[in-house]
Amino acid sequence: MAKKNFYVVWNGVVPGIYKTWDECRKQVEGYEGAIYKSFPILEQAEKAFNDNPWNYVGKNAQKKSSISINVIPEIIKDSLAVDAACSGNPGELEYRGVYVKTGEEVFRQGTYEYGTNNIGEFLAIVHGLALLKRKNFNIPIYSDSKNAIKWVKEKKCKTKLDRVPENEALFYMIERAEKWLRENTYTNKILKWETDKWGEIPADFGRK
Repeated sequence: MAKKNFYVVWNGVVPGIYKTWDECRKQVEGYEGAIYKSFPILEQAEKAFNDNPWNYVGKNAQKKSSISINVIPEIIKDSLAVDAACSGNPGELEYRGVYVKTGEEVFRQGTYEYGTNNIGEFLAIVHGLALLKRKNFNIPIYSDSKNAIKWVKEKKCKTKLDRVPENEALFYMIERAEKWLRENTYTNKILKWETDKWGEIPADFGRK
């Protein structure tokens, strides 16, 4: 059974506390400067909602969000960034890819029940590799997950998550991804996004 979460929206269409990610998403998706975070306990969510959001989303969040990747020369702008978000651990999972130069969302998958963030990060990289190969784009992929990068190189999703009826569709996706890695080659570099230096990866869902 997926872990229950409560979503605090400090800055969104209608600020408040929401019981599901779908309700929260309606308040923050496409809303410039949205600030929100999930909490496992209602009491924690209520306390946070009445407090300064930067005490919960990170003391350096304002500083990081103000940094433009365009002024960081180490970042390869012609690239794809991927990330995953999981509401609970395990919980509802989704992942996406974003073109770094423009911030345009290239793909989004999910939600899948009873997954983990590492699984989503793994699937996101493989999805990106398959898409770029199909379009014959030899650009790098950024991920902020060391585990996922390692799993892709080893062509195996080494999750310890139990396979249960709730996540059967997710494990089918894992098997497809592993099969693609075994049967295909690629020249795209898979690079680690340096969050500590550059801020959140462009594909981040903003649910820290």
